[in-house]
Amino acid sequence: MRLMLALGTPAVCGLLVLVAATGCGGGSGGEAMEAGVGEAREVPVDRLTAEQEEAGWRLLSDGTLDAWRGYRREDVPGGWSAADGAIVFTPGVESGSIITRDLFTDFELAFEWRVEERGNSGVFYKVTEAERAPYWTGPEYQILDNAGHPDGRRPETSAGSNYALHAPSDDVTRPVGDWNEGRIVVRGPRVEHWMNGVKIVEYELWTDGWRALVAETKFSEWPSYGMAAEGHIGLQDHGDPVWYRNVRIREFR
Repeated sequence: MRLMLALGTPAVCGLLVLVAATGCGGGSGGEAMEAGVGEAREVPVDRLTAEQEEAGWRLLSDGTLDAWRGYRREDVPGGWSAADGAIVFTPGVESGSIITRDLFTDFELAFEWRVEERGNSGVFYKVTEAERAPYWTGPEYQILDNAGHPDGRRPETSAGSNYALHAPSDDVTRPVGDWNEGRIVVRGPRVEHWMNGVKIVEYELWTDGWRALVAETKFSEWPSYGMAAEGHIGLQDHGDPVWYRNVRIREFR
């Protein structure tokens, strides 16, 4: 049985929700995680299990925004808050994307995300602050209401895509308003995007094929795009409400 919790419920932080298993299998696009497609288990919101701690995970969402700051600034823009066990962006306050204070090279990032109708956001990785905006340097795991947003009509800009470059193999998003489980795995040049237990994108940075794709997009204007071996994780302000929770990362040494 799947337990659904209203985000605005005060008790949400103390209750258990279902999230994807932490393991990640290899293989071609559309492959299920080793635990099985969509298979879930109960873990606390924004709290690591003993197994996750043993596996080297650490939280980037612990009920505070201490792990984050604004892009090219030391504080957090006012539109972002930690509320009801989630990292929340509320438009109409102070805009701006946020990035992790720490830098990461090879890692596995897991998170849950939720948007409203026509909602748009994104999770950046390998972000540097050499350019004016995080998407000028960092590839983006697209966060989107596929059914309501125009970007959902193009596979390469739909939810879970490597935005504008690599389309997901399947649309495995849940209905708008439901929580989705996302996962990004980076080992050297190899990158994987997972959603709701399914691997939907797999590509390699810096290859001739990758460079050819970049050359056909707006990212060709920014030579630093996707080139950093080490960078920040970023959460995008795209002007729409968005919620992230259970954001956790483990590094590969």
